[in-house]
Amino acid sequence: MTEARPTLRERKKQATREALRSAALRLALERGPANVRVDDIAEAAGVSPRTYNNYFSSREEAIVAAVTAERASRVAAAVAARPADVGLADAVVDAVVEQYTDPGEDAREALLMITTSPALTACYVDTVAAVEGPLADAIAARRPGIDRLTAEALAAGVGAAAKVAVRRWLGSTGQPASMPGFLVTSGSLPALLRSALTALAPALDAAGR
Repeated sequence: MTEARPTLRERKKQATREALRSAALRLALERGPANVRVDDIAEAAGVSPRTYNNYFSSREEAIVAAVTAERASRVAAAVAARPADVGLADAVVDAVVEQYTDPGEDAREALLMITTSPALTACYVDTVAAVEGPLADAIAARRPGIDRLTAEALAAGVGAAAKVAVRRWLGSTGQPASMPGFLVTSGSLPALLRSALTALAPALDAAGR
């Protein structure tokens, strides 16, 4: 089966969303997040504040979305791309660790800003749960015999475990000691994610069989 091509309306909505989150991040990096208003973001993206509110509920959500956009779909795509002989647990754990710990050079400055702002940090942690829907689809596609309820429950468990790991990584102060390598006093994010997700490995492998 081939996926249906997005309609013109859907493409326009996606372009607007991308323009808003790009403007939000650029202004936040230039001025500091506390000095950016929703009206500023809307104006920079060429839309009205009312249109902005159709896409994001706060400036923090738009700023964080510029870094986390499509992350959930990338996790799902990475799970689907793993070789068929790789177990479900290894496929899921490796995909999540890879996508949550390799932001690329362009995202590092943004992540430093996010992790030093309590409001942005809280919003960033909340985005982890977005992985559930796409991941459930990927699990179901990888193991066609699995029922939908099990796929959704497993994906929700993965999302919860990843959220715990990200929150632990940020630590009690919400400020990582250093972004390169994602090392903090409470441990590296890759190690924390892998440790938290490994607890779900027996359930994932059982479902995979």
